[in-house]
Amino acid sequence: MVPLFAYVYFSNLPNAHYLALGIFILAGITDILDGFLARHYNLITKIGTVLDPLADKLMQLMAITCLAIDEAIPVWLTLIVIFKELSMIITGIYMYFRKESTVMASNYFGKTATVLFSVAIFITILYPNSLVSILLIGSAILLKLIALISYIRHYFMNVKPSLGNK
Repeated sequence: MVPLFAYVYFSNLPNAHYLALGIFILAGITDILDGFLARHYNLITKIGTVLDPLADKLMQLMAITCLAIDEAIPVWLTLIVIFKELSMIITGIYMYFRKESTVMASNYFGKTATVLFSVAIFITILYPNSLVSILLIGSAILLKLIALISYIRHYFMNVKPSLGNK
């Protein structure tokens, strides 16, 4: 759905941004449904714990990049998000291939930041360049950075020491 979002967002279709928003919402609904079904039927896999957040991050990165290209939000905000998310993606992939049993679960800050960021994208598509959208995006980015710090702290306090014992 990630490339489809960008294609529709920049298309000449009537109400293209609203159609892209529908794709963004559909991606969120399928993500929630997928997580629910995986937990309910005990179908959680190691690869799923990596690919699911990766898909979420890619959709959010695509959405915020489209918004920046469309000048709906400042580019510098987008660059902060890209740096943070790419850091998490690269670290997650590295940890997955380096130590298969090591996958850091998302925490309260990460989940809250993801929800707030999704709401911010939703509002920004509806009301580009509005004070509310900029404040929401800024707040979500701040939470994302707090989450990044908490993940780094968790890694160095819990994960890395346990890897040395193997």
